[in-house]
Amino acid sequence: MCSKRSEDVLYSLDLGIMKNLLRNISAVSRNFRRFSPWVQTLDPEKWVAKSIGPSIKMTIVSKSYNKGADSVINYCTKLTVKLHPLQAELQEATLNNAPFAGMLGAPEVLTIGANFIHLIGGKKALDIGTFTGASALAWAIATGKDGEVYTFDVSHENYKQFGVPVISKDEEIFKRIIPVEAPALERLDRMIAEGQSGTFDFAFIDADKENYPNYYDRVVTLLRKGGVLMIDNALWSGSVAQDPSTFTESTKSIDETNQKIFKDDRTHSALINCGDGIHIAFKA
Repeated sequence: MCSKRSEDVLYSLDLGIMKNLLRNISAVSRNFRRFSPWVQTLDPEKWVAKSIGPSIKMTIVSKSYNKGADSVINYCTKLTVKLHPLQAELQEATLNNAPFAGMLGAPEVLTIGANFIHLIGGKKALDIGTFTGASALAWAIATGKDGEVYTFDVSHENYKQFGVPVISKDEEIFKRIIPVEAPALERLDRMIAEGQSGTFDFAFIDADKENYPNYYDRVVTLLRKGGVLMIDNALWSGSVAQDPSTFTESTKSIDETNQKIFKDDRTHSALINCGDGIHIAFKA
């Protein structure tokens, strides 16, 4: 799900460091004319401006489909994302017609998740937060034949309106998705009680942020050793890096989850600036 904050946080590259570095290189190179004559002709001011521009600005958090996403994000996405025709159709339908379309998972994030499923040979997945079904579709495609994707949401209205008409065009993929229209915590607890702990290969959390810490604990229990968990919106438009006194309840919960994962001996993890931030945990 996407952050409702629209303001991007911008960083500028410190050109002073680059200029000083070039001056030092030029000075040293005078003793090595045979090897680096080109260095002596460098004007640090002009070289920096020509090579990287007078000021490079890069958005800290942005999904690739957002208008105004910077060139670095666009470049990475272009060379990462290969959408299945159903994914392309569902993404277009969601962005053009669904309410709160910005909650759609970034395609680059879904691609990373699908690649993990391929890597570990995952067949059984948890998808917490359905929306229009884009993430469930990604996992259903990746798990392949005999795959099972349990997708949870308190309401599947958007999934029924936008996801089902598209995904059902491929019966084989569609049947891999098992929609569970109920509070996810209740159903996860039921799965644990029924003895399904340690049986899932992959999980994706992209639901109500206040319950992120609770979802995390249940999902780690349900994952097998070597299983992969991805948590979306882990940077929440960069708000987790701001003064804690400014945190909303959602930001507090996301930060709490990030801290919990980092300290958890049950998993190995990495927090990555991709989309709206993803925290990836591998069950030890």
